[in-house]
Amino acid sequence: MVQANLNYAQSTHSKIIYTKEYRQIISNLSRHVSDILFDFGSFKKLPHDFNSYPFKQNHITYKLSDGSESVLEKMREGGIFLTAHYGNYEAIGPWLCRLGIPLKASYIPLKPAMLNRIVENRIRSVDQRNYSVNARNPREFLRLLDEKNLFCLLMDQDSRIESAAKATFLGKQVHVNPLPDFLLKHRPGTPVFICWLEEPKSRNERILHAIEATPINGSINDTFNRWLENRIAENPALWYGWTHRRFFSCNPEIYSK
Repeated sequence: MVQANLNYAQSTHSKIIYTKEYRQIISNLSRHVSDILFDFGSFKKLPHDFNSYPFKQNHITYKLSDGSESVLEKMREGGIFLTAHYGNYEAIGPWLCRLGIPLKASYIPLKPAMLNRIVENRIRSVDQRNYSVNARNPREFLRLLDEKNLFCLLMDQDSRIESAAKATFLGKQVHVNPLPDFLLKHRPGTPVFICWLEEPKSRNERILHAIEATPINGSINDTFNRWLENRIAENPALWYGWTHRRFFSCNPEIYSK
């Protein structure tokens, strides 16, 4: 899967990239899964107050990136929050909740149901409040925005629904979830935010980045994809979309070779 994506999206020297990065992707993914299973409680104990950062616990220093405090303050009033399978993305949710941000994140329920209950109760729950939602239709998401929640959506997956929007990513055509643009159409002026977690090479720091994104002609897709491309350029081994069939709906044949 990883090699198929690299061959398609980064054909120049893809085998060199694969040889260099594949082991690091697996290493990073294993480390982040371990963090979720064994050290996720640390993120649920972070301070609410911006002035308490940098904050040190368990030999790790937690920081807010320069300029992110004002964005995080605005996120407390609700809006749309987009992120990707980049780095330890699951840890962002608990951290935002601890900062007093009214997060509501959309997830497809896991199977079996018992596993889904464990994940929701142990991972996607902070201060006895579950922040995951399984809304059934776009109108429910509009209600979440009207109630001043921060609605979160992973936006780097292949959308295979009939109403999927078209965009470009890594120079290739892709299908993306049409929901953010639907929300912006019906709630124009809604702020859109992007967050990611940085872990310097020393691994003894966790830095939360938050920016406000500007839609282009009423669509957020190009803005988000350019942001993700920049993160991938910085460290391709932190984007776990390499392990997904990201380009399948537009070019299924690349996964059959």
